[in-house]
Amino acid sequence: MAKHIFITGGVVSSLGKGINAASIGQILKSRGLKVFMQKFDPYINVDPGTMSPFQHGEVFVTNDGAETDLDLGHYERFIDENLSKESSVSTGKIYQAVIDKERKGLYNGATIQVIPHITDEIKLRLKEAAISSKADIIITEIGGTVGDIESLPYLEAIRQVRADYGFNKTLYIHNTLVPYLNAAKEIKTKPTQHSVRELKSLGIDPDILMLRSEVDIPNHAKDKIALFSGIRRDAIIESKDVDIIYEQIIKLREQKVDDLILDHFNITNTKEPNLSLWEGLVNKIKGLNRSLKIGIVGKYVTHHDAYLSLVEALKHSGYKHNVKIENIWINTKDLTDNNVKEKLSNLDGVIIPGGFGSSDTFGKVVAIKYARENKIPLLGICYGMQLALIEYAQNVLNIKDANSMEINEKTKNPIFIENDKLYIGSKEVNINKNSKIYNIYNNELVNERFRNKYIFNDNYKNEFIKNEDVILSSYSNNILTSFELKDHPWFLTVQYHPEYLSRPLRPHPIFNNFIEYLANK
Repeated sequence: MAKHIFITGGVVSSLGKGINAASIGQILKSRGLKVFMQKFDPYINVDPGTMSPFQHGEVFVTNDGAETDLDLGHYERFIDENLSKESSVSTGKIYQAVIDKERKGLYNGATIQVIPHITDEIKLRLKEAAISSKADIIITEIGGTVGDIESLPYLEAIRQVRADYGFNKTLYIHNTLVPYLNAAKEIKTKPTQHSVRELKSLGIDPDILMLRSEVDIPNHAKDKIALFSGIRRDAIIESKDVDIIYEQIIKLREQKVDDLILDHFNITNTKEPNLSLWEGLVNKIKGLNRSLKIGIVGKYVTHHDAYLSLVEALKHSGYKHNVKIENIWINTKDLTDNNVKEKLSNLDGVIIPGGFGSSDTFGKVVAIKYARENKIPLLGICYGMQLALIEYAQNVLNIKDANSMEINEKTKNPIFIENDKLYIGSKEVNINKNSKIYNIYNNELVNERFRNKYIFNDNYKNEFIKNEDVILSSYSNNILTSFELKDHPWFLTVQYHPEYLSRPLRPHPIFNNFIEYLANK
């Protein structure tokens, strides 16, 4: 039977409990255990698929096509495991499931209440994750902050789980803030004391306490927290700010958090963790001194979390090729024919990222045209591929009113048309051998993750391929998935999202090739 770790947060949000959860997951995996991760989110949206990136950051997509919170991207990058729809649970999803069951009469006419019906549905998600993943340990992060009304059903559910499964099959880790007052030159433990007290008032006694701080926490402060919280002194772990998020794996292992967890679960005969690759990565990152300037042209550039996986994927390839990536954020609404040279001419490369809707069309097309004509290396992703094909159709193939139905439903020359349904999740991609992308993958068949509603209109296929500079280089279920140019040093656009599959120790081949070219040119 799987063991369950529950990660909660107190005092303030943005404590890094997701990074801590993922770091613990990697350490336990390095001990030879199979790990699966979940995020319980208190918002009432069914999933983040329709949430604004300005508010919520990117939508991360799993292999099975679940639109999820960006924390799942962190989980996958840290533990290097593909997660699933069982990893992403929201209040909206829970209530929707309960209401559907009630409408079908599955509760036999009972009055539906938070306890037991909502909490039982939450616990069911834990059971389903354990069954489908066959993991030794399920790590579940509870979104929000202890004290928030939205999180209460989740906290009640995980309280009940200890009674259901037993003390040695459940473990609670609570993350809190230990603020440092610069004027007084001291840290304050009172917020942590109050947060633990709040959690205990809900019936949950934390087994491990993780203290987030910008400074080292002295032993006397930890002793005080242990005394007032009733938590074992050796189970109080420091979570100091780190410059490199992957360093948290090393820091938590140094404090033997995994030993605490394994002792609690009575798990023995595990192997010693080997984190040498992570240590080597962290040391390499600290030693980087050369940088590349990559322009990211998009409409969400004021909210960098909207492109989190993209940014991380660029970093991963940068690490491999010994360069730092300097992101130059270019807002599409500010980009015009008059200033595009000023904005793009000094860049090493350009990224045209994904996005829905027509509001950022003009600026992206301007950027694509300039990069194509001036031989600036360009990688387009999803909507970036749409616009690259449209720009080429308009300015090279002379299809002047070429457009996408996503931009203009009544366009007379729809280069992209609406698909029957959202094309999402992991799909097979068949690659043309006579292409740049084949040289990147060195494979005729790969799997990539998609999230797109509009697809290339094959009625225009001959218009493109009769131009010798064009390669329509891959397809998935007869849907065009990549477009590249021969007479350009590096110009490739793809319909899918390669950033979702990039890992710190295993960069995605497309980003890897892009950065390798830029680093060596």
